[in-house]
Order: sequence, then structure tokens, then C-alpha cells
Amino acid sequence: MNTSGAASRSGSTTGSSRIPKPPSAVPDVLGPGLAAVFCGINPGRVSAAAQAHFANPRNDFWRLLHAARFTSRLYDPSEQFEVLKEGIGITNAAYRTTPGSGDLRRGDFDASRIEEVARAYRPAWIGFVGKEAYRGLFNERPELGVQERTLGDTRLFVLPSTSPANAAVPWRVRLHWFQELAGRASGLPIRRGVRAVVFDPDGRILLLRYGGEHDTWWITPGGGAEAGETDEQALRRELREELGLDDFEIGPLAFERLRYFLGEPGYGGQTNRSYVVRVPAFEARVISEAEEARWFALDELDDVPTSPYDLDELLSSLGEA
Repeated sequence: MNTSGAASRSGSTTGSSRIPKPPSAVPDVLGPGLAAVFCGINPGRVSAAAQAHFANPRNDFWRLLHAARFTSRLYDPSEQFEVLKEGIGITNAAYRTTPGSGDLRRGDFDASRIEEVARAYRPAWIGFVGKEAYRGLFNERPELGVQERTLGDTRLFVLPSTSPANAAVPWRVRLHWFQELAGRASGLPIRRGVRAVVFDPDGRILLLRYGGEHDTWWITPGGGAEAGETDEQALRRELREELGLDDFEIGPLAFERLRYFLGEPGYGGQTNRSYVVRVPAFEARVISEAEEARWFALDELDDVPTSPYDLDELLSSLGEA
């Protein structure tokens, strides 16, 4: 996440003189003016041996940083101090090395130290990598995402654990939360977008499949609105470009949803206003960058492993069709 302050961050160091540090096998990676500091739970044995954060090759942390566009390339744990140039830092909620986080004791967590990290370095965000990192420090059971608690001007965000022990949480779910924090921490403006919840006479919904290096997803047709376009103008242009559709009526606004991510240069997310569009039956095909277009019935949508992130809203719209 190389922002306008990256030049000043490139000379950042751990700043160890500012915060008392109990003995730890893994050094803090901290500096002033960071967009986000990631706070793990504690060093595991692999990380302690490597003296590097998240060094277990089965841990997804470094891959998720790159996939969410926090970093411009995939870093090796041994390069951990290089990420200061990207505007991010790393620390732990507890310093003691254990075989697993379940071996930690209550006294291993020191909330005052994390509070001092926020005061001394003033990162825009602290992202806790795993609910247990946050719970151990503040004795609260958090939900994933933005927390009500703040540390001065520093906002707090809870991410899924990236440990291989948390393998039950799918990659794309972890990526979704890392992408949200990346978008929020970027400080970039939000793009205005419109989408179409396209129904055929049988009540099926049309979705497009896109894929990238790190993820595959289904999404309703639509995209970003251009300057000066109304919602209707943008939606008609998008459906013509993506599906070759010209003859249709735009119905009511079905729902509106904001999603943070760094998918579009210059933006930290997109607000999608989704409208109901009813069309005669036609063969789904794409004429754009999408990889596939397909009609889905209600009972099929729930079982799509790469279903849209706004699936709940889509199901509600489909149920009212």
C-alpha cells in the first residue's frame, strides 16, 4: 500500500527506543505514519526460529497482504522490514513464543503496550490477525471487521486468523476481510457504481464470473458510473457493454451496498446501487472481460462456492421477484 507518505516511511525503523520491549524472538516492525499495523497473536516456534513474523510457510498472511494489495509484491518473511516502505508494520499481542496460541496465559497480553504503539506511532489502523489477538488484549469477544473501540485516533479492525490451524475459514473469506481493511486504510475515495439484478421470466438471476490471480467470483452485471452519468445512463451503458442488452426496463432500487477494496486504481472501494431489471429469456453470453455468464435459480445460488459477497441481498431480491 504505497501511499503519498511512503517516501517518509522508507527510512522508518522499529523505533524500539520509544516502547519498552520484553524479550521476544521476533522483533517489532514499526515506524511512524503507517497506514496499518498488523497485530498477530504471538510468535510460534517457526517464526521464533526464523526471527520473522508469520514465517510458517503454511500461514497465509504474506500471501493475503499481496492479494489484498497492501503490498506491491509478495514478500518473504525474511524481508519483513521492507514492508515499512509499503506503509504497514507488524507486531504481536503477546511476546512469548508458544507451540500454539492456546498455550498463552492471560498475563502474556499487555494492552498498555499496544496502546503505546498507537500513541507513539499513530498508525491509521491496527488490524488484529485473529479474534484471539484482540480478545487477549481487551478481554472482549469481537466480531470481524471495524471495532467501536479506538486507541486515540487509531481505528481497530479484526481479521480472521491466517494460521493453518484456521483452515476451516476459506481463502476467499480471509481475502474479503483483508481487502476491506486495505480499502479503508488507503484513505482513497469511494467510487459510485450501479449494478443490475437481472431476472428472466422464470425468476432466475443472471450473474457474471470473473477471475484473477488470487480469487474467482460471481457478480451481477454493472460497474462504475462515469462522471456526469445518472444511474440509468450508467446501467444501460454497462449492460450494453457486458451483455449486448439494449431493450429492457429498469425497475426499482433493490438495495445499496458499500464494499471496500483496492480493485480499481484511485479508489478505496465502491458503492453499488443495484436495480431490478426484467428481461425476456435469452441465452446468457458475455462480450466483455467476464469469463462466463450464467442464469441461476434461487436454490442454486446458495451452493455456489464463489458466490457474490452481496449474496444475502441478492437472495432477498430474488425472493421478492
